[in-house]
Amino acid sequence: MTTQSRIPVIVNGAGGKMGREVVKAVAQAEDMVLYGAIDRNPDIQGQDIGELVGIAPLEVPVLGDLESVLAPASQEPHPGVMVDFTHPKSVYSNVRAAIAYGIRPVVGTTGLSAEQLADLTAFADKASIGGLVIPNFSIGMVLLQQAAIQASQYFDHVEIIELHHNQKADAPSGTALQTAQMLSELGKTFNPAVVEEKEHLPGARGSLADEGIRIHSIRLPGLIAHQEVLFGAPGQIYTLRHDTSDRACYMPGVLLSVRKVLQLQTLIYGLEKFSRVF
Repeated sequence: MTTQSRIPVIVNGAGGKMGREVVKAVAQAEDMVLYGAIDRNPDIQGQDIGELVGIAPLEVPVLGDLESVLAPASQEPHPGVMVDFTHPKSVYSNVRAAIAYGIRPVVGTTGLSAEQLADLTAFADKASIGGLVIPNFSIGMVLLQQAAIQASQYFDHVEIIELHHNQKADAPSGTALQTAQMLSELGKTFNPAVVEEKEHLPGARGSLADEGIRIHSIRLPGLIAHQEVLFGAPGQIYTLRHDTSDRACYMPGVLLSVRKVLQLQTLIYGLEKFSRVF
């Protein structure tokens, strides 16, 4: 496969834990070429990203300016893709810039508000540029969420616990919020009150999402990404849990998204939704 026929991929946040995994996965994919590596950490800028992540040199230096890579990528014969694993504060501007240059965004960064997602969707529709915002690229999490939807038909009480490493900037996690949203769209209200609750410490009962669903966030070193959905009924507890032990588990979903986003002309939120398109 020639270089021109391969998908040019820009990894934004290339020096982070997820970014490094994406760099390695893209470098090993026969139908992709690593076009650019962006990271705001000045200590790694200028370094060869291949050497930085522990593989052979890729002759791609780490740069600090996203638009300096988006602009030339927009002139390539093959449509380009930006994979974003950066920070909640910058992801909105990153995605908007990518769409403006005709580069398809695949976003793993969480923290976009509903208003920002709506704005980016409208912007992508106007440009006829496809994009994917994926809170969790793991097939195991997609299966957990589908199982939770099925269980919700039989249980009226549910709470979500999400556990992540202590370097995660946003809480609750995008995956937990997405899970709660999926359950809240089913047309029922969960957790009918049986007593008048009083929190002696604010937040002791977690965050209250739509339809009475509560989300609890834990941040500790030693964790990667974990989620439990607990359903309760008299005499029984039904627990769904997904554990991540290695970030490599997300890479098949990332690579699939890079390939499939080229076929889209709108912005889609959630792995389970875009997989139905194909």
